[in-house]
Amino acid sequence: MPKEDKAVHQQDKVFQNNLTSISLRKWRERIARALTFLCAGISIFTTLAIVYVLISQSWGFFKNVSLTEFLTGTNWQPPRSFGVLPLVAGTLQIAVGAGLLAIPIGLFSAVYLSEYASARARNIIKPVLELLAGIPTIVYGFFAVSFVTPLLQKTLIPDLPIYNALSASIVVGIMILPMVASLSEEALRAVPHELREGGLALGATKGEVVRGIVIPGALSGVMSAFLLALSRAVGETMAVTLAAGAQPNLTLDPRESIETMSAYIVLVSQGEAPYGSLEYQTIFAVGLYLFAITLVINLLALRLVTKYRQKYT
Repeated sequence: MPKEDKAVHQQDKVFQNNLTSISLRKWRERIARALTFLCAGISIFTTLAIVYVLISQSWGFFKNVSLTEFLTGTNWQPPRSFGVLPLVAGTLQIAVGAGLLAIPIGLFSAVYLSEYASARARNIIKPVLELLAGIPTIVYGFFAVSFVTPLLQKTLIPDLPIYNALSASIVVGIMILPMVASLSEEALRAVPHELREGGLALGATKGEVVRGIVIPGALSGVMSAFLLALSRAVGETMAVTLAAGAQPNLTLDPRESIETMSAYIVLVSQGEAPYGSLEYQTIFAVGLYLFAITLVINLLALRLVTKYRQKYT
């Protein structure tokens, strides 16, 4: 083959290889795009399927029980009475109690990890703190019954019953503590260092910079962490089922035994209620109400993030 033809042949071969490479990259991108779309579609489909099941199964319940009786009644004793307020009060009592413990401790932990801890200390403390999130929730329930309640009985409240809202709130607060600390710490660390240096250059102390610049600058992320943790506490099941008892009392006294919405669903789902009966349908009505509460909390978190978001350039 002449030398010129050989060079042209080589150029054609390189050109064909480039075309093949570009075509393969395009196919890989199309496959990756299709897979990500499929995963997103499965997530959306799953959410819609859950909502459909809750609504369709609750429909049979609300054909027999009025919505007013369900939402405003103060006595929950299926199949005689269906006032869900005792379950709602128990759920909110656990969430508020857990928040009172987890939010301040989690925020101070986040401030320490973000602003004061050395890199070595942060690398040790943060994973240890996040280990709390990996403990099974049923272990927290046993921890409440076998350690927290006896400790409270010996030190503060001698007549505290073994099943009570206070112990359940404490263990749920410990459970959501890593979520508050970790998400808040990430929000605090996202505040640009130039703002801290500017505050220090103006003569502010480290504490004043944290209080006046860092925390307000990360307020949207911190508030979002609080609300997501509370949403987690509202939906907690196993720990409160073991620790809080199963008494649907409409009370604000944390020493008494209560029942939460999720705990009631677990107890009825164990098979005591006949399938298709009105008592069986209550688990879907209560589940739909619980879904609505957590949805509102998450929408509120999204609203706060959007409203108080700080954009840095």
